[in-house]
Amino acid sequence: MNAPSFDAADWRKSSYSGRNTNCVEVAESAVGNAMRDTKHRDLGALTFPGPEWRAFLNTAQSDPRK
Repeated sequence: MNAPSFDAADWRKSSYSGRNTNCVEVAESAVGNAMRDTKHRDLGALTFPGPEWRAFLNTAQSDPRK
């Protein structure tokens, strides 16, 4: 199964990204979400179906190490 294309997606920088380091961008589509390294966009992106993306966000937001 092929991953959805995010070539024309509206990418936005994560609000949790640092000013000059640890920068990630996220994009949304009707079929899922994607995340990529801002400094290495040419390396592609990790794509996630909607349910997995929501599970990831829920886990990240409930992480007690924040």
